Amino acid sequence: MSTISLKRNLSRSRLFKENFFRVLVSLSIFFALGFILFVVFILFLQSRGALNLDLFRNFPSARPANAGIQSAIFGSIWVVGIAALVAVPIGIVAAIFLEEFINPNNRIAKIIDLNVRNLAGVPAVVFGMVGLAFIARGSLGWGFTVGTAALVLAMMILPVVIIVSRESIRAVPSSLRDGSLALGATQWQTVWRTVMPSALPSIATGAILSVSRAMGESAPLLLLGALAFVTYNPESLDSDYTILPLIIFRYASDAKEEFHAIAAATSLVLMAILFLMNLTAILIRDRSQRKA
Repeated sequence: MSTISLKRNLSRSRLFKENFFRVLVSLSIFFALGFILFVVFILFLQSRGALNLDLFRNFPSARPANAGIQSAIFGSIWVVGIAALVAVPIGIVAAIFLEEFINPNNRIAKIIDLNVRNLAGVPAVVFGMVGLAFIARGSLGWGFTVGTAALVLAMMILPVVIIVSRESIRAVPSSLRDGSLALGATQWQTVWRTVMPSALPSIATGAILSVSRAMGESAPLLLLGALAFVTYNPESLDSDYTILPLIIFRYASDAKEEFHAIAAATSLVLMAILFLMNLTAILIRDRSQRKA
């Protein structure tokens, strides 16, 4: 009888802890979403009608009536897009090599893995200092251009892409590899036709989240000559540029109240872009899980 009573007490204790944990998680999610909606609501009130088509048509200006963010949008697309085109393929190839074609107990592999994980935690402003010293002004001497900014952002997101890609490849069951090799496929054929199709949805999700992080970064680009009032869109890697986070800071720090409304509207635009990028990552993940 005492044993049955003990089991009942344990089950009640576990049930209480489980329910308590569920309530705690639900409250955390509720407060997080509530805070986000509160921020969006405050920004919408502060925008005071500045969120219109003129905001996207006009270029940055010293006059609030003519101020817009067109060059900032195109500048962000150029910088972040080129950074993604550079970092994502290199990161995926590096992850494939480290996971599939090199012995994990190799000393060089361990050193590379340690450095990649350390670089993933380096503050963004440090990458800006490195870019300023060695790319903008150093031996490369590219100046304060779109190409310099894109390369620095590529260096910033590359370690994250490598780590996410390696974890995605590592999650593929080893039985798939063994079966492919047993049927006579080469190691490269196994990776290309068996491992990568299974890992690609997770890799794509991590890559999109890394790029969305780069979209909101301004600290490294402040050191690389990103200007606030660029009245034309970038046309090449040598063009001047501005980005959405920097133009938000410039408008928000202005003494005129009209610019504060434009800054709030631009913040909503940036949040919408980041929301769409993260939503795309979630949809890719859910679709891959349903197929699995």
